[in-house]
Amino acid sequence: MRITDLLTTDTILLNMKASSKPEAIDELVGKLDAAGKLSNRDEFKQAIQAREDQSTTGIGEGIAIPHAKTNAVKDPAIAFGRSADGLDYESLDGQPTNLFFMIAASEGANNTHLETLSRLSSFLMDTSFREKLEAAKTEADVIEAINAKEAEEEGDEEPETSSAAGKILAVTACPTGIAHTYMAADKLKATAKEMNVPIKVQTNGSSGVKNRLTDEDIAEADAIIVAADVNVDMSGFNGKPVIEVPVAKAIHEAEDLIKKAVNKDAPIYEGGGKSSSDSSDEKGQRKGFYKHLMNGVSNMLPFVVGGGILIALSFFWGINSANPDSDQYNRFAEMLNIIGGANAFFLLVPVLAGFIASSIADRPGFAPGMVGGLIAITQTSAENAGNGSGFLGGLIAGFLAGYLTLLIKKALEGLPAVLDGLKTVLFYPVLSIFATGMIMLLINQPLTSIYTGLFNFLENMSGSNLALLGLIVGGMMAVDMGGPVNKAAYTFGIAALDAGNFTFIAAAMAGGMVPPLAMGVATLIFKNKFTAQEKETGISALPLGAFFITEGAIPFAAADPARVIPSMVAGSALTGMLVMMFGISLPAPHGGAIIIPLIEGGITQILLYIVAIIAGTILSAIIVGLLKKDLRKA
Repeated sequence: MRITDLLTTDTILLNMKASSKPEAIDELVGKLDAAGKLSNRDEFKQAIQAREDQSTTGIGEGIAIPHAKTNAVKDPAIAFGRSADGLDYESLDGQPTNLFFMIAASEGANNTHLETLSRLSSFLMDTSFREKLEAAKTEADVIEAINAKEAEEEGDEEPETSSAAGKILAVTACPTGIAHTYMAADKLKATAKEMNVPIKVQTNGSSGVKNRLTDEDIAEADAIIVAADVNVDMSGFNGKPVIEVPVAKAIHEAEDLIKKAVNKDAPIYEGGGKSSSDSSDEKGQRKGFYKHLMNGVSNMLPFVVGGGILIALSFFWGINSANPDSDQYNRFAEMLNIIGGANAFFLLVPVLAGFIASSIADRPGFAPGMVGGLIAITQTSAENAGNGSGFLGGLIAGFLAGYLTLLIKKALEGLPAVLDGLKTVLFYPVLSIFATGMIMLLINQPLTSIYTGLFNFLENMSGSNLALLGLIVGGMMAVDMGGPVNKAAYTFGIAALDAGNFTFIAAAMAGGMVPPLAMGVATLIFKNKFTAQEKETGISALPLGAFFITEGAIPFAAADPARVIPSMVAGSALTGMLVMMFGISLPAPHGGAIIIPLIEGGITQILLYIVAIIAGTILSAIIVGLLKKDLRKA
């Protein structure tokens, strides 16, 4: 199938009127719809926007390739648009975009269609081809330029060799597997050819894996570049220098990547997504640290949510309903408390430590991490009885276990190959658990004193200091809406909750509820400043905010971070500050509106909590509404 079977004169716009990204998308979608290519225009537009929310398809050099694969497409098609002056499409290079190819692939598109669409993406890497499109005077000129390019490629096509001696290997993959996957592959191949470097590139596209790397390829290769925005199977890359980057970097920084690969300037891959060094530079080391920390936090959260809400539910029968000696005692409430508190919540720190360690050292790190985390919360002295060193000890235990395990693995590399089978089942667990356990037993008492002292200090804060802390905790919840900063503030709240202080988690939860609530309110009040799709997203963000799902505001933040994020931080910070000033205590770590009745202090405190959330929501909504541009004047 030729590209011009999908791109026809009735899907070409040589003089686009759009002056903004939303208008460009709407104009191209309208062209496809008018040509009868779509079964549901709104649904297709939503799919296009969903892809843009993941990362912009403005790839730079004046090109944008918005694309989607959805049942809203009746017939696979391509729309071409050209803007004389160019417009801001949030391109990766920050420059105006003037050439647009909107790819509409049906959910059941066959391989022939997908290969045709991907071929177009490859053609756009050719500067002379783009110049012909820019110079085209009629729709027929565009068709002629594409047909000529296809004929040229068919004549020049050479089979790619499967031998990889002295070669650089690469794998490219993007979320939809239609455009960026193949553009990155072609850019790497073209650049490698200019540099006289042999290369073989595997593409993980919608139509399947093409040019698959063989075991022989991998064994003989000097280094491997993985340019992907989705998970790629790297199980066969052990022992090879591997460079991992987003797919867009292969399009824009191909030469630098190939130079690094040729010089083997990359960490050695050791399996499970881990390398012998997180990075050779400081930035990479920080990224590695956060990756390990977030692995622990994300795996801990189900225990937090499930256990915390079960504990909170037990309080409906009274704050002492789980105590058999209390007049409030209820057997069902006690069972809820046992499941949520004595078990799920008890595992928070060990799970945190275990998954931090496994992120660093793969599976062998999990057991020593769990044991180290358990020691952190159970080995306490008489004067520091309670929760031990808590989350502080868990964090240290996780990193300690992970890096000790890596050290042990390194030390045992020289053992005879006949003992390889014993390493994972005997040597690694015995030595790593012993080493982690001994060190944790030695340091846990001083860590417990530090942890206890820290929370005693926080509990004794008052006045302006308490308000400042609430402002920081609340603001952090809105900085990246589910990212590392958000998770850090939330984890702090959980740690305080685990230590018996219910105020900080109240501030964190209220601050996290504000962004989606504020964006929903803003779309209702400032109707002329949001597109129809954004208004629909705003309506759906309201219940997400009510149930403490901060991520409901991400589509707005991704589309307009400069205006949305500061606005959300302002409102969340105000809410966090008010919650701390009001002294509101909340015994549950998640749930949003459904656990507000559990706030300690009765109806007055409940109303103050709601007031704090409303105040932050209104502030954020007004700020973002004032900052956004009026679409009628755009």
